[in-house]
Amino acid sequence: MSAKIIDGQKISEEIQAELSKEIETLKNQYGITPGLAVVLVGENPASQVYVRMKNKACHKIGIYSEQHTMPADTKEADVLKKIDELNRDDRIHGILVQLPLPSHIDEQKVINSILPEKDVDGFHPVNMGKLLIGLDGFKPCTPYGVQKMLVHAGIPVSGAHVVVVGRSNIVGKPVANILLQKQENANATVTVCHSRTKNLAQLTTQADILIAAIGMPEMITADMVKEGAVVIDVGVNRVDDPSSGKGYRLVGDVKYDEVSKKCKAISPVPGGVGPMTITMLLYNTIQAAKNKAAV
Repeated sequence: MSAKIIDGQKISEEIQAELSKEIETLKNQYGITPGLAVVLVGENPASQVYVRMKNKACHKIGIYSEQHTMPADTKEADVLKKIDELNRDDRIHGILVQLPLPSHIDEQKVINSILPEKDVDGFHPVNMGKLLIGLDGFKPCTPYGVQKMLVHAGIPVSGAHVVVVGRSNIVGKPVANILLQKQENANATVTVCHSRTKNLAQLTTQADILIAAIGMPEMITADMVKEGAVVIDVGVNRVDDPSSGKGYRLVGDVKYDEVSKKCKAISPVPGGVGPMTITMLLYNTIQAAKNKAAV
């Protein structure tokens, strides 16, 4: 069996082309330019890369974006003050605080300080609560991107058994809740597994759709996957590779070479879920602008 590659880059470009048209309409008919502010504290190299990619994507489709970079030793109070300024700035429709934050800053306190209507990352307890009970709110970008990938790849979710490996607040819990809802492109039966799950392979081999989001390099092997399953790999892990110019390479949570021979469709790393995360951030920012203008 040769797996269909679910190309997140291609799907992202298609969605971004549609979003670009939407922005043109907002600008021409309503005089609105969606605005995103990104707050980056410290010099985490991966965070710097993500922020650069987000700014580039905003520029490409016509979203106004600004970056607020603060030193790693910035006091928590100063980060909260910056968010308060952005909450009150009418040009800014979405606020994203790049995680992780330095250890002396309480991440949850920072997330809680963002106005729910500007929380385009979808992590505020108000938006998480809305997600849980099926109300409209901002969905976290990576899980929302996974759902959109499945839709664009023509993978039926309704009635499917989805097994999620990972229970983080960023991916595992929200993706389980998104696909569980009594809504279009959802209605799945969802099982959530994690590091303490006994007989993990017994559960993963039951999955019609297997979502790996546990942050362990190549943990999901072929013997853990049902023949003909769909596999979505959310993991991004650096592993040492002396043959690479950088000294490392990126791998997912799935052992791609062997799993791809057994499944029906699979998302690669890189080029799978990653581009979708950024695209859904743009989507949420545009939605925030439309909500504010009641368009």
